[in-house]
This record gives sequence, C-alpha cells and structure tokens, in this order.
Amino acid sequence: MAYGNAAGYATGWLYWYFWVIVVGFEAVVGGQIINEWLPGFPVWAIALGLMVIMTLLNLMSVHSFGEAEYWFAGVKVAAIVAFLVVTGAYISGGWPDSQASFNHLTDHGGLFPNGIASLFSGVVVVIFSMTGVEVATIAAAESEHPAQNIRRAVNTVMARILVFFALSTLFIVVAQPWTDIVPGKSPFVTTLEHIGIPGAALVLKVVILIAVLSVLNAGLYTSSRLLFVLASNGEAPASIASVSKRGVPARGVITSTLVGYGCVVIAAIWPDTVFQFLLNSSGAVFLFVYLMICLSQIKLRPRWVAAGSLKFRMWGHPWLPLLVTAAIIAVLVSMALDATSRASLLQCLVAIAVILLSYAVLGRVRARQAAAASSPTQPV
Repeated sequence: MAYGNAAGYATGWLYWYFWVIVVGFEAVVGGQIINEWLPGFPVWAIALGLMVIMTLLNLMSVHSFGEAEYWFAGVKVAAIVAFLVVTGAYISGGWPDSQASFNHLTDHGGLFPNGIASLFSGVVVVIFSMTGVEVATIAAAESEHPAQNIRRAVNTVMARILVFFALSTLFIVVAQPWTDIVPGKSPFVTTLEHIGIPGAALVLKVVILIAVLSVLNAGLYTSSRLLFVLASNGEAPASIASVSKRGVPARGVITSTLVGYGCVVIAAIWPDTVFQFLLNSSGAVFLFVYLMICLSQIKLRPRWVAAGSLKFRMWGHPWLPLLVTAAIIAVLVSMALDATSRASLLQCLVAIAVILLSYAVLGRVRARQAAAASSPTQPV
C-alpha cells in the first residue's frame, strides 16, 4: 500500500523465508535437547518427529494453535516469574550469603567493557530473540473481535517484554559479575547455580524445550498465513490460497512444513555449509522487515488521518517511528562494519536480491500472459 507491489512482494516473502528457516532451526534445537536424554535416537529423527507433531496441531484449527500456545506460554511465564522471585530475593538481601551487588553493573570494565560497538552487536541478537511479538496481532486478526484484541495484544506485549526480559536480564547481571556468565551456557542456569538452586539446569532445559515447541508452533502458524496471503495476491501458487473446512490454510501449512523438513535434512547433511548459509542469511531479514513496517507507517499515517480511516494510532508519531528507523539503520551499518556479522548481512542481501529477481521474472511472465490473452485470434 505504501511503496507498491514489489516492496510488498519482497517483504512478504522475506517474512515467510525467515519463519520457515526458524522452524527448521528450532526443530534441530529441540532434537538436540531431547537427544541428551535419549541418546539412542538421532537428532534429525527427533527433529522430524517434532515437526510432524506441530504440523498436525496446526492442521486442526486456529483454536488448536491458540490453545497450545496458551499452555506453552503459561509454562514459560511461570518459569520466568519463579526466576524473578528467587533472584529478586537474592539481590534484595533476603537470601543467606548473598553476593549480589549493583556495583557489578560498573565493575569489571564498566558499562561497556568491550566498547560501545559491542552494544550494536548485542542488539542484533536481542532483536532476533524478540522477533515474533507481531504474531500476536496476526493471530488476533482471526479472533471474533480483531480490532479490540489487536490493540490489547500490542499494549500488553510491551509491558511483558519489560517485566519478563528486561527485568530478568537486570537481575542476572546484578546477581553476579558479568564475567561469570559463560558464552554458550544459559545465563539463567548460571545465575540459579550461583545462588545454589539444585536441579536448575534440568528444570530450565525442560522449559527451553517447551519454548522451542512454542516457536515451532508460532512459526508454522505465521508462515502458513503469510503464504496464504501471498497466494491470495497472486504472488504464490493460487492453490495454496484454499482453506479447509475448519478454516485452516492446510496447503500453506504443509508447504511451510516441507521447507522445515528440508532444513532439518540439510542440517544433518551439510550443517556447516548450506544450513549455516540459511541461518546467516535469515539473521538480518527481520531488520529489513521491521524497517519496511516503519517506513510504511510513516508514509501511510497522513493518508489514513486525512481519510478518517485510522484505527490504531502509533505512539509519538512521527518521532518514534523515525527513531526506530534510525536505530535499525544504525544496527545494519554496524553489522556491515563488524567482521563477525558482515557475512550474515551480505547473505541476507543475497536472499533479498533473489526475491526481487523472482518478482521481475514473475512480472515478465504475467506480461506475456496478458499479451497473449489480449491478442486477436489468428485465422487458421
């Protein structure tokens, strides 16, 4: 609506591409977790089994997706609340032999011990971890009162991110020096072990597995809906736009699942080459998707206000969207300057180029079909 069909086509396919890669990646992670408990089963077989379960769940109905996500989220929230209670007692002095201190925030090299550039490198990981919050609005669109539910979802998700993620991160770095946190090991597990909670690693691994299933569930749901929209717009095979008797875009679910299966197989055969390329190329995709959302919001807002059709008012317009746009561009620039993330950005640009090339090819095919349909029939 803001920048034309090419922009919509590229953004839609980028969003779908990101989610199907995430589905395959999370299935592999889930397989690795279960493999630690059941070493007799290979990771790829467990991952495929998880994919089958989530596929069947998404083929049932949108209610099945919501019900499963409700329980998945309930376990995650309960775990984070328990973590906040325990660490909160530890850092407030209500725990025996507590070594927590707010001085940990400034000791050991200060707030930015590795330089201000490390902040931007960390932001990329944070953004990747926070992606998916918009799924609440996509699911709300299929509810009985979409306008009310979308507004509620947007407002509450911000508060939950601040409480569950920002606050827990603060507690982690106050409870112990940041130098005690080992890369590759969950900082939640490290903190609970530092406090002296027995069995923390096992309990949190179960919670992480549930979180993986939650992402699998949400990823299949979101990718299938995106594929349905693309097919409805004539930008994917028209057959995918059909829905089952239960209102589920079954072919979209199956198609997205097949790509996920392919990712699992690729991870088993070419883990360090093809699969690594897929992961790297999807790493910065969401930055471009969110950038297009911000730019579209900035352009469309005056038009909708003038037409009297604006239903949701972005806070602090236009300054907040402009600030977010500038922040995204700054992160992309930092990725280009950082040797560790430059490959991810370049491979993402390759994915964007391939999608735009496919749009050009699709345009030529449509033009030829239109010309053939409009040309007069030649006499035999």
